[in-house]
Amino acid sequence: MLRGAFIGFGNVAANGHMPGWRAREDVRIVAATDAAQSRRDAFLAACPDGQWFDTVDDLLACEQLDFVDICAPPGSHAALVGRALESGLHVLCEKPLVTRVDDAARLASAVARAGRVLHTVHNWLKAPICRKISALVDEGAVGAVRSTRWRTLRTQPATAVSAPGIANWRVDPKLAGGGILFDHGWHALYCVARWTGVPGRVSARLETRRFHDQPLEDTATLDLETAFGVSEIFLTWAADERSNAIEIDGDQGQIHVVGDSVILRSSGQERRWTSPSLSEGSHHPDWFGGVAADFLAAATGAGKSNLDEAVLCARLIDAAQRSSAAGGAWLALST
Repeated sequence: MLRGAFIGFGNVAANGHMPGWRAREDVRIVAATDAAQSRRDAFLAACPDGQWFDTVDDLLACEQLDFVDICAPPGSHAALVGRALESGLHVLCEKPLVTRVDDAARLASAVARAGRVLHTVHNWLKAPICRKISALVDEGAVGAVRSTRWRTLRTQPATAVSAPGIANWRVDPKLAGGGILFDHGWHALYCVARWTGVPGRVSARLETRRFHDQPLEDTATLDLETAFGVSEIFLTWAADERSNAIEIDGDQGQIHVVGDSVILRSSGQERRWTSPSLSEGSHHPDWFGGVAADFLAAATGAGKSNLDEAVLCARLIDAAQRSSAAGGAWLALST
């Protein structure tokens, strides 16, 4: 039985992670802390036998733990992960793992020194639709994948439980790190890299189309160059609808995702599967179950963490930000 604790207990922790942990018999959540003390009652309601700590220092000093589940705002992730690793704990961290690419390299070194696991919540790869895409790609249903086109449309930033005085940390650059590029772009990047391969260069444009009172981008357009082609990602909070679409081109066929359907066209035939839409809900406790299983497998020596995948996302976002600042120029990833 592994003992875990939350650092940060907002909406995603309460509605996404906690149900996933409670469904397992090999994990016990024993404690939590959050900068917003108002979250104490929500945690104790979900975990009546748990202990609440007012500070991270108290949690790490007073509770015997095997791991922490970090669900605090992204701007605090690097420091919190570092402290947990120094305390000898395995770490599961919500995306984005970091908001600065230098922090990704520093944490990778800290993981090696500590001999512990650092795993990021890449839960979209556990969505039924994305699991189906991965299976089709792996079995060669479309041959060699050449490119992916990804489109995420939202009408506004998601609402977050915030500390006093902060209306929504997702639109505070100090807490969020950036706008939609970090919030939705991180998901798109690890999925596209999984199916299409690791990009070598990035061209990007970050814009504010609707939310001009917020000091961060609400729209991002990215082109990712691999050895086989160019993939496209478009993300916006300024749409008039909430939807997702994915198209994957291979040298022997195509995969299309429209709403709740995965459509395979290959060898003159069409096959179709139906799954819950990627646009349904925000917390996805069912997706989290797969993430938790991978993290625990890595922590117990039966699997591997996704640290390399998270570091790649940080490098891609860094390249996208630099590219946008240079007018959309094609830029290589930082080393």
